[in-house]
Amino acid sequence: MRIAILAYEGCQLLDVTGPAAVFGAANEGRTKPVYDLEILSPDGGAVVTNCGVAVHSRKIGGQPDTLLVAGGSAGLKAAMKREDVRRWLRKAAPKTRRFGSVCTGAFMLAAAGLLDGKRVATHWSSCQRLAERYPALTVDADSLYVVDGKVWTSAGVTTGIDMALALVEADLGAATANLIARHFVLYARRPGYQSQFSPLLQAQTAAEAPFAGLVDWMLDNLDKKLDVPALAGRAGLSERSFYRKFTEATGKTPAHFVEGLRLDAARTLLARGMPLKAIAASVGLRSSARLGQAFERRFGMAPSLFREMHAA
Repeated sequence: MRIAILAYEGCQLLDVTGPAAVFGAANEGRTKPVYDLEILSPDGGAVVTNCGVAVHSRKIGGQPDTLLVAGGSAGLKAAMKREDVRRWLRKAAPKTRRFGSVCTGAFMLAAAGLLDGKRVATHWSSCQRLAERYPALTVDADSLYVVDGKVWTSAGVTTGIDMALALVEADLGAATANLIARHFVLYARRPGYQSQFSPLLQAQTAAEAPFAGLVDWMLDNLDKKLDVPALAGRAGLSERSFYRKFTEATGKTPAHFVEGLRLDAARTLLARGMPLKAIAASVGLRSSARLGQAFERRFGMAPSLFREMHAA
């Protein structure tokens, strides 16, 4: 299978090398490589990425089985203006088995008219801009990556690795994808529906967030009582002070934050096929009825439907 990744001057290095490393790893140990990987660019030759590291490329052309467009900023705008690039994309992409983008590479595909009517992902900081500029597509501002028919798009940077692992799984099975993830020493394989905004990361990166350690503990104790008195006591604060400081730090009330943690955990367990009653007990929602109500309120579908859609 011929895998082509479209790069250009100033593109995000990891958008190129992350997926490339995954496909390369899938070839290791095989007498005959599964993937014929190449980096393409508008003019070929050395392409200097956003961090100054140059990658070798071949001039755009030919017909890949899978085509991915890397993201970038200023360099992306210059590449999008080139008619020869848009013309090649319009010719090659429809004939691929699948095509897509990493990060803001979605803008290039959209400019070529290849994402009309599709649900797509891009980096959180560019979601609104993409939606406003190209109203014929639908932006999923939450997911790590989105698959809509033959179109695969990811939120960018490390999520390109997640999407590439999913592509390998589609080709070679979950065992191969999991082996690559283990080889890369990844903490976990992240599904596409997982949010770009993890509660833990939000707590860690908030301007005044002294609660990262507490959130770690909450994640390990979802089945316990996680109300304000319990959390305030663990944080060593009065209930009133804890409520105010936690809400300021995370942008959510403690109750809303805890429910988000529980529902994210429930979503992962549903995808593994665990029974609803066991999931409800595991994440501290007490009953399958309460889990169903909270899950549908947040995700717009019943847990049983989600499990049918995403079970491994």
